[in-house]
Amino acid sequence: MIYNFNLGIGWASSGVEYAQSYRAAILRNIGADARFIFTDMITAENIQHLTKNIGFLDSEIIWLYMFFTDQRIAPVSYTLNDLKKTLATDDYTYTRNGKTGRIIFQGTNNFYSVYFTDEKSDRVHRVEIVSGGLLIRKDYFTYNRVFSEYYAPLDNKAHMYLRRFFNEDGTAAYEEINDDGRVMYQFPEQLLCSKEELVGYMVSRLKLKKDDIVLIDRTTGIGQAILQHAGEARVGIIIHADHFSEGGTDEDHILWNNYYEYSFAMDKHVDFYITATDEQNKLLREQFLKYKGAAPQVYTIPVGSLDELKYPTVNRKPYSILTASRLASEKHIDWIIEAVVKARETIPQLSMDIYGKGGEEKKLRELIKKLGAENYIILRGQQNMKEIYQDYELYLSGSTSEGFGLTLMEAVGGGLPIIGFDVRYGNPAFIDEGKNGYLISVDAHMTSKEKIEALTDRLIRLFTEADLDSFHEHSYEKARGFLTREVELRWKHIVG
Repeated sequence: MIYNFNLGIGWASSGVEYAQSYRAAILRNIGADARFIFTDMITAENIQHLTKNIGFLDSEIIWLYMFFTDQRIAPVSYTLNDLKKTLATDDYTYTRNGKTGRIIFQGTNNFYSVYFTDEKSDRVHRVEIVSGGLLIRKDYFTYNRVFSEYYAPLDNKAHMYLRRFFNEDGTAAYEEINDDGRVMYQFPEQLLCSKEELVGYMVSRLKLKKDDIVLIDRTTGIGQAILQHAGEARVGIIIHADHFSEGGTDEDHILWNNYYEYSFAMDKHVDFYITATDEQNKLLREQFLKYKGAAPQVYTIPVGSLDELKYPTVNRKPYSILTASRLASEKHIDWIIEAVVKARETIPQLSMDIYGKGGEEKKLRELIKKLGAENYIILRGQQNMKEIYQDYELYLSGSTSEGFGLTLMEAVGGGLPIIGFDVRYGNPAFIDEGKNGYLISVDAHMTSKEKIEALTDRLIRLFTEADLDSFHEHSYEKARGFLTREVELRWKHIVG
């Protein structure tokens, strides 16, 4: 069995979760049994809805907090009628507004707030129970009650002091005791005094053997517990980002990225590392040798793959630009927007679509409006991109840090040339300067204005000087190395 460890997952998941989803499909294809373990407490949504959304099978998911129960990963099927059957009285009124319902009982401020999975369904994800105006409990459901949170007033706020996790028959499997942020886990057989101990206990109950493999995608808060209980299983660390700080590194010392520092310090207990590009593989091995005198096993395996190359069924929209990512500050979508606006002064036919969701959406929408670009720069939201790339002529990236860049891979798979900054590690893996796009040199002293000007210059150059047909074909050539059958061979080499 291959166990893949991560922290959390959401609707606007990061590249790590999408990389795991690609890996899940690859491992299925080669007949390797795999489980994907998430260790964060997730309350805003049923984890199954989140994992299914990006392509996981329910049977592949293990959630730390459900692991110790006999509950299955499943979509929410518990309904309002199921809830009403549990009420001790029929003397209540019921109202609903969108995704939220309210059951109001006799007395003063006694009610249930009912949170549905969507605005039209009667499937209940969560119920908040209020008595005398005070929140006393929250119940969470899938096909029955999975866990409850218990509250008491503290400093004029509702304080969660206990979580109780249930088996299918309603019996308590274990409890999480919360003492002002300090947590303990009470099991029938023992008391665990931290989240780390809970993770370690779970790993120990997996009963790992020498033919098992543990892959850790994020080690923060869980890495030590996993390594301590991995037993004879082979352990691999997945490197998803730049693994060191260039500014904190000199000839004598290296400052590792704190996400990977622990796993690098424990290299004698790690069987292998996996990077997404050959460039990062080579650099990591050189640094281990130079700064640690060590020679770890490092494999290069792209974090994603392409089932096939995507060709347009109709002509690509002329002068069309695409970018796709989380709408986060580090993606610098604002630079891209400003560059397109400036380039449009020279090429008035330019248009751009921005795909993705994230915290910067409002800010970006306001910027587009401020620049008067609403007619030709459109925020398209989160969409399935598989049949979208090939409709455009160019992919534009403003990111200055990419461990790999799944959207870059998908872009070349749709034959798109790319313009982006010459930074480790994604862009150089997909862009051959002057053949299928442009790499923009950048350093720490380069201002935002200068970066926007450079993006503008390359945009104008591509649409006025480049042989776009040749650029499209070269991107397809780059993409062939990321076809699923090629990536499958690399995974087979590791997992057998």
